[in-house]
Amino acid sequence: MDPLLQDDPQSLGPYRLLGRIGAGGMGRVYLARSAGGRTVAVKVVRPDLAQDTAFRGRFRQEVEIARAVSGRYTAPVVDADTDAALPWLATAFVLGPSLTEVVDEHGALPEHSVRALGAGLAAALTEIHSVGLVHRDLKPSNVLLAADGPRVIDFGIARAVDGDRMTQTGVVVGSPGYIPPEQALGQPVGTPGDVFALGAVLAYAATGRTAYTDTTPAAVLYQVVHGEPDLTGVPEHLLALVTACLQRDPAQRPTPAQVWETLAPKGTGEVFTNWLPGAVASTIATHAARILDLETPEHGTPVPDAAGPGAPGGQQGTPVPPGGAPGGFGTAPTYVLGGASNSGRPTAPGGVPTVADAPAAAAPTMPAAPSRRRFFGLAAGAAVGVAALGGAGIWALGGQDKDKGEADGKGANGPEPGDAGAEKFTTPPPGTAPQVLWHRTAETDSLTSGQPLLAHNGLLLISGDPLVARHVGGGKTKWTRKGVAPAGAPLIFAAGKLFFVSTEYDGDVIGLDPATGKEVWRSRLNGALTVEHILAADEQRIYVIASVRTEDTTVHLTAIAAINIRTRKVDWRKPRDKGTKDYDLEGVAVDGRLVYTDGRRNVTVRDTANGTQLWTQKIGDDIAWRPAVHAKRVFLGGDRLRSVHIDTGKPDWSLSSEGRRSFYQPMMAGGVLYAGDHSGGVWAVDPVRGKKQWLCEDVGARRAPTEFVRVGDSLYGASYDDAGGIFALDPKTGKARWNYNDNTGSMEEWRIAAAGKRLLATHGDEIYGLPAV
Repeated sequence: MDPLLQDDPQSLGPYRLLGRIGAGGMGRVYLARSAGGRTVAVKVVRPDLAQDTAFRGRFRQEVEIARAVSGRYTAPVVDADTDAALPWLATAFVLGPSLTEVVDEHGALPEHSVRALGAGLAAALTEIHSVGLVHRDLKPSNVLLAADGPRVIDFGIARAVDGDRMTQTGVVVGSPGYIPPEQALGQPVGTPGDVFALGAVLAYAATGRTAYTDTTPAAVLYQVVHGEPDLTGVPEHLLALVTACLQRDPAQRPTPAQVWETLAPKGTGEVFTNWLPGAVASTIATHAARILDLETPEHGTPVPDAAGPGAPGGQQGTPVPPGGAPGGFGTAPTYVLGGASNSGRPTAPGGVPTVADAPAAAAPTMPAAPSRRRFFGLAAGAAVGVAALGGAGIWALGGQDKDKGEADGKGANGPEPGDAGAEKFTTPPPGTAPQVLWHRTAETDSLTSGQPLLAHNGLLLISGDPLVARHVGGGKTKWTRKGVAPAGAPLIFAAGKLFFVSTEYDGDVIGLDPATGKEVWRSRLNGALTVEHILAADEQRIYVIASVRTEDTTVHLTAIAAINIRTRKVDWRKPRDKGTKDYDLEGVAVDGRLVYTDGRRNVTVRDTANGTQLWTQKIGDDIAWRPAVHAKRVFLGGDRLRSVHIDTGKPDWSLSSEGRRSFYQPMMAGGVLYAGDHSGGVWAVDPVRGKKQWLCEDVGARRAPTEFVRVGDSLYGASYDDAGGIFALDPKTGKARWNYNDNTGSMEEWRIAAAGKRLLATHGDEIYGLPAV
């Protein structure tokens, strides 16, 4: 990456530019960051194209279509201004190099890496094609390699650039060696053209060279149309598939779904476990850390590193060094347009990124890209409904409410939506999940996983846009508020109110009456700071991460602050340590302490009364997980289950995994510490002494629960991986009672909450009410 030049803009829309990533046929590409801390790649159209009215029209249309592409292995468009003097679009940023750079530096990939690469690319093409796009320029430099899988970039934009010029005499838009014969001949190009490019990319990854090699682009095009690819060195088990992808006749090529099935017959869970060679993975990790440290360039607008000019610890932003970012892979347009979501970045709970098993379906469906804590795969689609232990089967599924909309709002067995007592159910046989009392599908964009479910006074409160409150009996909507909070905003319940950051009034925190959805509280900050994210709250204060407006009007996310619920004003504001300046955080406030984690694997503790930082340590093995706190202890997962003292950070106790794989982040429920492990088991641990109470080695599904709630004599769990589902265990012995999974194919995690004798669950946009039996 190169530093900005004097004629480069300092910002585009809401994004401040950090450096030049490269240039392409459409224009320049910059690394940029929003005031909220989101790192993006911004592509700016060339001035000559910006003057082309026809191009602007095509560009506008393609941007709108590309917004719909939000698959697991594609790079979503997050923002754009197609009417600007120089139109631009911003895409999510992925911390990973291009396939070209990896092969240049490390050589050809091993077979298992090529297999995983092909599975991810096939899934990406399926998503791209499903919204009516054809990539038309899939090549190694448009494939980025992230820790949890590949990402395809620049989808759909080539159509905006070339338009009808595709048919002009002597003009071929695309990259010789990767465009299919029909494209080289100027003929119409459909989805099989992308499959041809996929085959060429896999050949390149497996051999370290292109399949069509010659001295000039024209000679390469001739080879594509009339010659045969050189596939020497392609592993034997991949040769037939690559050959099929490179067939001259488009009709003879496999579909992306067929490629996917061939490369990942057992699903992508195993395929993407340690899918990259160690040297590549290490380089990605090093680069990721350095990219996240980048601040405003040397000649750009200075950004204070503390609460304002002259504040303790204040300093100018770190300039981008000449020649690019430290540890970079060169000056080509890489590290762009990829991956991450709500904040970028990336590992699954417990360390190693994992992806759930994928269905061997004709056309896999992949919803929106996951956040950095949500690297989940495609659900297994063979079974439907309940995965019962001991072969007991499905219990009374015919009685569940299959209504996909609101209809009359009645549950399957309850006459009135709000009357949970009217719901009827029969206790199922041992080992079998109970019947679903009601089932709803959320409104568009109304259900955002990644945030815990909240239940209060008979209502299920769901984050998203709109905010929705549903009756726990029947699932009917009681109230809804649209356009008041961004999708994925944390909902914090404290002092009888439901708090969140408002989008209606920039940077304000508002509080709703959870019973009615009406606003009853608003912060009074008078422009002193702009709240970006709520960490936690107690009965006295709301604890937030905020942008501070300085004297030179620069906005920089640097402060952690406490807003007094009674006065609605700031009680205290503190600058954050440089080593903890990450923007994906989770926190809790308990016993006069604010405990939070960030994406750099730090755990930090502050005094809630005055904001004094008691300690911060890089001791977390998971990133940005809600901390578990009990009895003056903070509990952490990883290779060992650990406890540290909340006031000092000093070790308290440590529990071995006994040869099993690492622990997920633990959770307190009913005075006991519970933790799932990556081997599929669940542990119950005395939180004070650190002694194992029991270990359930097999919960009845491929993935263990990571979220727990205790209701009566049952312990319920939900998995962060859709391959798990909902679980019921005996809290005394750990014996697994039943497991439920709807097998919808959603890549989202399961979430659960309890309300009286009701167990409430969400998965993707599906919402369920079950009896807590």
